[in-house]
Amino acid sequence: LSAADFDAKLAAAKKEAADNYERYVRSVADLDNYRKRAVRDREDASHRAATRILEDLLPVLDNLALGLQAAKAPGADLKTLTGGVEMVGQQLKTALAGHGLVEIAPLGKPFDPNLHEAIAQQPHADVAVDHVAAVVRTGYTLNGRLVRAASVVVSTGAPADPAVGVVV
Repeated sequence: LSAADFDAKLAAAKKEAADNYERYVRSVADLDNYRKRAVRDREDASHRAATRILEDLLPVLDNLALGLQAAKAPGADLKTLTGGVEMVGQQLKTALAGHGLVEIAPLGKPFDPNLHEAIAQQPHADVAVDHVAAVVRTGYTLNGRLVRAASVVVSTGAPADPAVGVVV
């Protein structure tokens, strides 16, 4: 191998190394840009989802403000106020259901520790053992995932003496 051949091979190897390093640096920069774009895209998607939810909740907030204004007016009656609050509550439930929120309705169903939180047990003549006798706090799922377990009272069955024991 002559000195000229060696110098040519060395120059070619240096050029290849420089090209490889340049590709590496570009790849690292591309990966960093991809990561930043992915984070930004996730944040944008989260903001868009929050905006859609808030757009659906703003009319509820508006109606609540109108209800409070009407309640403060002279001559406001409790029946009208109660009806207004019920309508706003239903409007809120509808808006949240439109985004996948589902109320857990456990009354009379078997106790399920995946969906229910037992806060008490008590005898109940009309509810089977280990079934939900009362709902203390409503539970919810969002698109099939538990958001909050329902707080429930679980039946221990009929009391031994029907005259004794609390029945819900």
